[in-house]
Amino acid sequence: MVDISLLRTADFWRQRASELVPDSHALIDGKRVESIDGATFDCLSSIDGRRLAAVAACAASDVDSAVASARAAFSRGDWAEQSLADRKKVLLRFADLIERHVDELALLETLDTGKPIRDSLQVDVPSTARCIRWYAEAVDKVYGEVAPTGSDALALVTREPVGVVGAIVPWNFPMLMAAWKIGPVLAAGNSLVLKPSEKSPLTAIRLAALALEAGLPAGVFNVVPGFGPTAGKALALHHDVDAITFTGSTATGRLIMQYAGQSNLKRVSLECGGKSPNIVMDDYPDIARAARAAAAGIFFNQGQMCSAGSRLLVHSSIREPMLEQIARFAQRMVPGDPLDPDTRLGALVDEEQTQKVLGYIESGRTEGARLALGGRRVREQTGGGYIEPTIFDGVRPAMRIAREEVFGPVLSVIGFDTLEEAVRIGNDTHYGLAAAVWTRDITAAHRAARSLRAGMVYINCYDADDITVPFGGYRESGFGRDKSLHAFDKYTELKTTWIDLS
Repeated sequence: MVDISLLRTADFWRQRASELVPDSHALIDGKRVESIDGATFDCLSSIDGRRLAAVAACAASDVDSAVASARAAFSRGDWAEQSLADRKKVLLRFADLIERHVDELALLETLDTGKPIRDSLQVDVPSTARCIRWYAEAVDKVYGEVAPTGSDALALVTREPVGVVGAIVPWNFPMLMAAWKIGPVLAAGNSLVLKPSEKSPLTAIRLAALALEAGLPAGVFNVVPGFGPTAGKALALHHDVDAITFTGSTATGRLIMQYAGQSNLKRVSLECGGKSPNIVMDDYPDIARAARAAAAGIFFNQGQMCSAGSRLLVHSSIREPMLEQIARFAQRMVPGDPLDPDTRLGALVDEEQTQKVLGYIESGRTEGARLALGGRRVREQTGGGYIEPTIFDGVRPAMRIAREEVFGPVLSVIGFDTLEEAVRIGNDTHYGLAAAVWTRDITAAHRAARSLRAGMVYINCYDADDITVPFGGYRESGFGRDKSLHAFDKYTELKTTWIDLS
């Protein structure tokens, strides 16, 4: 079945963009509100730098108000004590509304982040709706336990909502990353205070309004747009927040942990950065397929992915043909207007990120890597941050582009001669989010998967995904898992009830 929205032209989306008036308020206790002190910040489009809205800039006092609203709703049992069947109905209506507003949400996401409208329509909005719907269906699928005690006692292990959850989400997939938190947090019966990135706040605000329309009680889902050092810090430090969940940089993740320790020892879960190795062995029979996946794994979403396959480890005997194939695919990904449905590579989120990526490209040149493709900023006249797909060959593991998270369309190619060497190079990082191995040897694949220190290992594919499997990493990539039933572990408490039958 053809997606009708993809048949629309760039002119259609440009016209819709010119007419769009985004909601720029905070949402607290079911009401659209300005910040208490009236402060705002400019939300700029990644496409061309134009102002989309003056968004409420929440500070500590606004966070206090949102947390108080969330706590009151939780204490009253407005949501936490609803029957599971009723809770499911509301979340299913929420998912339906997301799908019904696909054009609006996709346009907001593209304007706010610079990603191609095609991706917003095909990936971000459908995946967001699927996430909410999946957790709606999971509401009554999580059971308690009966412990195997002796015959003179009955011990029950049950799950209860943790209470008020603070969630801080990033700018690269602002709607989907929010859904990965919203779904299990609400399904478990908690109240939520969501702090979106100041670089991409618009879809979070709209999602909360749709949740209210679906029947979620006021105060259960609050949104406090604002800056990390103000709203984000206040949320992580708040003594009445029971758990804080964060997706973003490792540096900020460290601060979140500190704030939790300085306040009430709230539960913390972090999904942070990555420098993922994508290992291609010489026995893999379809180089073109591996090359296509490698290109998608680093250039999709302009390379702004924590799980990006930014380090391509290629067996020396197939290095040249592999590079030729990747370059062939990359050359088709010409940066273009994100509102054009034919565009495959859009804009980076803002000028700050653009300059950061250009700095890494210069670092690669300076440290002696060979620039095999791209490396230039293009479409400068638009006012957006557009960078060509960039490939460095001859990269050494000690180089900055091989060790630090670039978060842009920059691929580092490293050669190896044995699988053991590739695994050693792959593990030579502070991160541990994802990894991949391409080989027809199933024994080698299993051994490599066991040896790679990463939360997700792909065999003969890259960045395969489904809501049913957990997402998260080892080491400085954080801890705790988004997606799947395992996400409930972050947002529920285990309670033991011991009954003496003697």
